[in-house]
Amino acid sequence: MQTIGATHAASRSSTSGGDERSLRVLLAGTYRVFAMLGWTELIYNHITVRVPGPDRHFLINPFGLHYSEVTASNLVKIDLDGNVVGETAARVNPAGFVVHAAIHRAVPDAHCVMHTHTTAGLAVACSERGLENSNFYSAQLHDIVAYHDFEGVTIRPDEGPRLVANLGAKRLMILRNHGLLAIGETVAQAFARLWTLNRACEVQLATAALGAARLIPAEISVRCTRDALQCDPRHGAGQDVLDAMLRQVDRMDSSYKA
Repeated sequence: MQTIGATHAASRSSTSGGDERSLRVLLAGTYRVFAMLGWTELIYNHITVRVPGPDRHFLINPFGLHYSEVTASNLVKIDLDGNVVGETAARVNPAGFVVHAAIHRAVPDAHCVMHTHTTAGLAVACSERGLENSNFYSAQLHDIVAYHDFEGVTIRPDEGPRLVANLGAKRLMILRNHGLLAIGETVAQAFARLWTLNRACEVQLATAALGAARLIPAEISVRCTRDALQCDPRHGAGQDVLDAMLRQVDRMDSSYKA
């Protein structure tokens, strides 16, 4: 009989393969995870992942499909300029890829970039103070979150260098008046980071209804960030978390693998 540990190992190996086909399945499944969590914005927003190999090519969702309709085969391969690579009738949203392209181009370890407009994330992005260090999840993000001021719909490439400069060495960003952004060396790492930030925003939004929040001292937050496991490469960098979410998706609908 297969043990739980063996099940997790098998799941991990099936979702972290280095070939393009395995990456397509993983990314399509992650789009379905976002749909399951309600992290969707009609047909907008993106998760992009770099394709293995010498070319700087990336996978992105086809424009016009809901996240629940994304599959391994209908993901679109594009280059850093957003040009479609290969034969496909699918379109790509140019406004969506400007931010992703800037990060993929300038940040060597940005193999996966995720962007959302969740209500909680956008609410915090619209607040004057931004993310407050007031809850269990924000305390795990000490000195990890960057900010970028709103410049309108992201269709102008010249915004890219300013965004990258504001990002610096951090791997989470709150786009002011806009939404959340996460970067990872893997899909799982980006997901774990984004989930933690979004959860911090959800709790902050709920806390606001009760009045002023009780803030956490910086020294406690430093320790919490150091002790947090979900994004730590020594503990799988979120792979177990993403595997668990993919198993839920599989039980509901595994058509994303097609």
